[in-house]
Order: sequence, then structure tokens, then C-alpha cells
Amino acid sequence: MLDVTSSAEIGRHYDERAPIGDELRGGQLHMWYWYDRDDDAPLPEAVHRITRKVTDVLGLRPGEHVLDAGCGSGEASLYLARHHGVRVTGVTVSEYELDRARERAVAAGLADVAGFRHGDYMGLPFEDGSFDAVLALESLQNAPDLGQVLGELFRVLRPGGRLAFSDFSLEHAGAEPERVERFMTTLKLPVLPTLPQWLSYLRAAGFDVEEYTQCGPRVFGMKSKYLQAAMDRREGVAGKFGEADIAEFSRLHRGFFAPRRDQIGYVVACARRPR
Repeated sequence: MLDVTSSAEIGRHYDERAPIGDELRGGQLHMWYWYDRDDDAPLPEAVHRITRKVTDVLGLRPGEHVLDAGCGSGEASLYLARHHGVRVTGVTVSEYELDRARERAVAAGLADVAGFRHGDYMGLPFEDGSFDAVLALESLQNAPDLGQVLGELFRVLRPGGRLAFSDFSLEHAGAEPERVERFMTTLKLPVLPTLPQWLSYLRAAGFDVEEYTQCGPRVFGMKSKYLQAAMDRREGVAGKFGEADIAEFSRLHRGFFAPRRDQIGYVVACARRPR
């Protein structure tokens, strides 16, 4: 288990990784989704599939207010505002992500419906019942106390409000648990719950679980397709950032690829605060 208690440390973690990741994935810093090895979707489209897959289960209605908890560089928030007609407030502990999200909102002409602020979801600066829905794309995984952060998200949701999230899960450590440990250390994960454990955390926080799926084989299981897609774009990215930055980015992510394909799952779940 990794002891991560500082939101500032998590912010620096993403500040170091986000610029090149942002470039590779079209402004989206979460995972990809390929149907099979013959799927020829480019990397930004494969990443956007996760955005759509997780946001679709929220059942958003025009005019609702959504909290994007761990909003990354803002692309998912802007997608929600543009395609679902909702108002979005995004929070992040990364200064880089915050700057890019605000820039994107202005460039897209959506700054009036998509606002971004520095915020730690362990203690959110919002009144009880402020939001109709919460989106958390691979952000819960870094919480030093999952019970506390889920309690905060429960608090800021109105009765009947929904939470949708995606995150990594442990399928099995197998005979090589050190591979999983390297993965967790690289991503600064204090814990790596199984799917049943994720659902238990939700229920313990007071949520009613309404939908969940395990799609690890099409996400982490397609890591070789990501590596190939990244290599195909390497020259262009290196031209923008330089070889030294590319080498450092690769070094920082080496442990991410340590587990076998069958060791790491990927959970998508939707839960509701009871009315």
C-alpha cells in the first residue's frame, strides 16, 4: 500500500505527466478503449470512447449542474457542456490542468457554462446538494481515503443525484504481485480495489449502486495498441517537446506497463444518492 496524503504531491504528479499525455490523447488524460486488436480507431478516439461510456450512464438532462471531480485538462467537461447542455464545474489539484482547462473553455466559447477551479475533493468548497451529477474519470484512485472522498461527493450531490466513475481495479496479483506494486507506485495509488470492493465503498458511503461493468480486457488489456499508437506519433510530439522530455515521460510511465494484461481491470460504475 502506498501512503499518499498530499494533494500538492498529486498535483505535481499530474503536472509532470499531463503536457505530453494531453498532446497524445487529444486533451483527455484517461485511458483508451479498443474493441479488439483489429480496431483501427486512432488514440484520441479510443480515449474519447471512455469519456462517452462513463458519461452516458449518468443520464444527463439539459440544464443540470455537473461536478467534474478531477477534471484533467477540461476536455470531458467541455464535451458534457457541448453535447448534453449541462453546466459544469471542474476541480483539479494540477496547476497545468487548470490552466489548460480554462484556456480550452475560452477557445470553445463555453466559459459561461464550464468553469474550472483548484480544489481538493477530500474537502470540497461547495454547499450540500449543489450538484445534480458527479463525474470522476480515473480520479478517485488517488484519494488517500476513499471513504472520505466518496462521502464528500455524496454530500455535494442533491438527493437523487448520480455519480459515475471509471478507475483501475485489481483482477488478481497472481504469482507476480511485484508487477502490480510497480503499477501502483507509478500511478501513486494508495489502494487498488477489486470490483466488489469498489461497490462496497460506494454502498458504505450511502450510495445505491445502479450499474457497473468490468472492461479491463478492452482497456488495460490493449496496452500494446497504446504503445504502438504513441510510437506512431513520437516524432511529432518530440518535435514539440524535445527528446529529453519524451525520454523523461517514458521513464515516468515505465512501471505502468509492468503488470500482465490480466492483472489490471477497469471499472465503470454509476450510483445514486437516495432521494
